[in-house]
Amino acid sequence: MEQTWRWFGPQDRVSISDVAQAGATGIVSALHHVPTGAVWSPEEIAKRQREVATMPDGTPSQLTWSVVESLPVSEDIKKQQGNWRAHVESYRQSLRNLAAAGIEVICYNFMPVLDWTRTDLAWRLPNGATCMRFDLTDFVAFDLHILKRPGAEADYDEVLKDAAARRYAEMSADTAEQLAGNVVFGLPGAAEKFSLQDVREHLAQYARMSEETLRQHLIDFLSEVAPLAEELGLKLCCHPDDPPFPLLGLPRIMSTEEQYRMVMDAVDIPANGITLCSGSLGARPDNDLPGMMERMGDRVHFLHLRNVKRETADVRGSFYEAEHLGGDTDMVALIEAALREEARRKAAGRKDCSIPFRPDHGQDILDDLGRRAQPGYPSIGRLKGLAELRGIIAALEPRIAAE
Repeated sequence: MEQTWRWFGPQDRVSISDVAQAGATGIVSALHHVPTGAVWSPEEIAKRQREVATMPDGTPSQLTWSVVESLPVSEDIKKQQGNWRAHVESYRQSLRNLAAAGIEVICYNFMPVLDWTRTDLAWRLPNGATCMRFDLTDFVAFDLHILKRPGAEADYDEVLKDAAARRYAEMSADTAEQLAGNVVFGLPGAAEKFSLQDVREHLAQYARMSEETLRQHLIDFLSEVAPLAEELGLKLCCHPDDPPFPLLGLPRIMSTEEQYRMVMDAVDIPANGITLCSGSLGARPDNDLPGMMERMGDRVHFLHLRNVKRETADVRGSFYEAEHLGGDTDMVALIEAALREEARRKAAGRKDCSIPFRPDHGQDILDDLGRRAQPGYPSIGRLKGLAELRGIIAALEPRIAAE
């Protein structure tokens, strides 16, 4: 398994030198400053490759840009409105440019409006560490009393609405503003930043879109880009919804194994694949992560290995980012399934027999607490996670190879 590390570019407070010392060999990055829908030029791609390959002191890093995360899909494409056809053609050209640069794995998502949602970006644990958390009551308070989404009351039962009303009544103006900022938080250096009004306008445009319609829009998009990716030797891999249940009245189409299967079957070529994120999918108690890896592993092109601790048994509930071996997903079983998939690929002579993975997210511990890196992407917390995952791999690999 190729050990990779997400890096947000030169402004990332975790440096390329930090990554090299952590022991990763590949970098997961993107051109966040390029507006969504625009072409990633050969010049910008080459610039990022040079940044990845160079330490802060100018010496070689021995690292390569091995996975793109993400080449974003525009809201116009998801809605099939406005400039969506031009954006598809720009996406196709970006794929050509990435292939020419030798980058083969392209992660993307098809979540409407918000790429991911948390209500707290630095929730304090009993040991003093902090982590990201999704609190359902806080989110409902945001939806009903801050965003004031039309029709939101119909999405929640009376018990949850009452709890959210009490929670909101206890918030100061600063707390309410912080909650709103957390929910619409973006990536560092991103070209687009959403305001509450932006979110309201996008939601209005999605108001009558069904799950089936959004899925068809994804299939239409893949029908345009996946054959080209196959021709270029690329692997597209769709990230699951995060959280993997409906929010803000928006449809969710990549939250379960069944939903993934429909899309894989609809565009049934190897280039159309999966980013199996154990944290996103693991936030639902009805998702079987090791089983998904066993049953759909031939289409898994990228792994995000992280763990969450669910706070309820409901499909839609609160959860927080746990230690990599401390959440509700059996990480040993998942990694074993991934290693067995790699062994099958090797026996079949597949070029992609080493699946890239990264230690996704991490708790802020030790010096992370003062570093103020991108939420979810601390230096030491991820290093701890990578070390734990590396230990599992080292223990399982020889046994699987000997079978």
